[in-house]
Amino acid sequence: MTGRRDFRHPALLAATARSKVAADHGGGSRLTLVCVGGGRVTLVSNAALSAGIPSTSQTRSDPAGDLVRALTVLIATPTLEAGAADEGAVDLAALLTEAGHRPIVVSRGGRLEPRLAEAGGELIRLDAASRNPVVMARNAASLRTLLRQRRCDVVHAHGRAAAWSALAAARSRRIPFLTTWHKGFREQNALKRFYNSVMARGDRVIVPSDQIAELIVARHGISWERIAVIPSAVDVGRFDPLALTGERIGAVRRSWGVKGDTKVILVPGRVLRRKGHHVAVLAACRLKAMGIKNFLFVFAGEDHGSSRYSGELWDLVLATGSADVVRITWSPDDLPAAYAASTAVVSAAIQPEGVQRTILEALAMARPVVVSDLAAGRDIVLAPPAVPEERMTGLRFAASDDEALAAALVRLMSMPDAARRAIGRRGREWVAGHCSPATVASQMLAVYAAVTERRRRSTR
Repeated sequence: MTGRRDFRHPALLAATARSKVAADHGGGSRLTLVCVGGGRVTLVSNAALSAGIPSTSQTRSDPAGDLVRALTVLIATPTLEAGAADEGAVDLAALLTEAGHRPIVVSRGGRLEPRLAEAGGELIRLDAASRNPVVMARNAASLRTLLRQRRCDVVHAHGRAAAWSALAAARSRRIPFLTTWHKGFREQNALKRFYNSVMARGDRVIVPSDQIAELIVARHGISWERIAVIPSAVDVGRFDPLALTGERIGAVRRSWGVKGDTKVILVPGRVLRRKGHHVAVLAACRLKAMGIKNFLFVFAGEDHGSSRYSGELWDLVLATGSADVVRITWSPDDLPAAYAASTAVVSAAIQPEGVQRTILEALAMARPVVVSDLAAGRDIVLAPPAVPEERMTGLRFAASDDEALAAALVRLMSMPDAARRAIGRRGREWVAGHCSPATVASQMLAVYAAVTERRRRSTR
């Protein structure tokens, strides 16, 4: 895109440049980003923080001798069930705990609670998912009390209902308010646009990709400087194709009923209309009509039964005669093996999705991906004609265009194995360079350092 801006704060750029230092620091010692006098961002080892020993650069830039202290961060998210906001809140709690800070998660709760406890986060139950104005006002009052009692330094909201209450509480206490905007929300009318706008009201707005950053600026007109582009972290150690055994991959294929040389086209993620599973069904029908054999679409994700979409999806499968080439199943326990068992991973999203974690995981597993232009931005999935073929990490197609999806899959499946492996290798290299936990942590902590330093200066 012509004239694309770099949305990252200068401190964030500095942190990115230092991320390899953090990753390679001797003996696996972790580094924490802290902001000291003069707005400088300094890397301090966790060992030094634990011992209360300031770094040399901190001593120079902080003549007042202020000690580096742990932050108490209130994370507001509607639920802890599934989805980008829920998992993002848990990942943030783990990141903050690892850096020596204290995360407090306010939420209705859910099945991710054990993961939150393991990550070192504290859960305080509140009906943060309610969109009832009376409940939201009551939540805001409860959060104000909590911010005062726990002396919180930052409020970070994931999800709109929780964000409205958190915004009111943070503003009343003059505490920095951050939001993480995981995907593009629909804006059917003025009321929905206003409801969504809370996610653009943060002192800093964190987004997973340039695509979502551009969407927010276009819709809400916020300044570029308030946006930080930080992708989700991916554990490339867990999602490592070389760490898998043939037995694990075979077990997943058997559970799907896959035999012989059948090529699996994996469509991971929750079964929701916005994910575009119906587009994939129509693409499967087109592949059959072309006479292509030995392929199987596997829709591996959760279906909470909260809508009619799953029923409509089955009706479409039956109506198109695609039952022999489509499987609908739950997300497998062994996700790395599921990716490895696939020839390609598809996201046919029909609404802006930011960066789906499943796409990043598939790239980490060296799987070629095929995504709609709303499933991931051009900065995430590199595809011709935006890049030469020797740099591609996948293919892209126009959202809702099942014919284009089918054509992309034909092209991918027609490639020699060596060409597909090269695409996968480049995808893994991209994720390792942009989404490693050390890189993401350094970027996120730089944002925290910037907003807390600004508050410190304003209260002098």
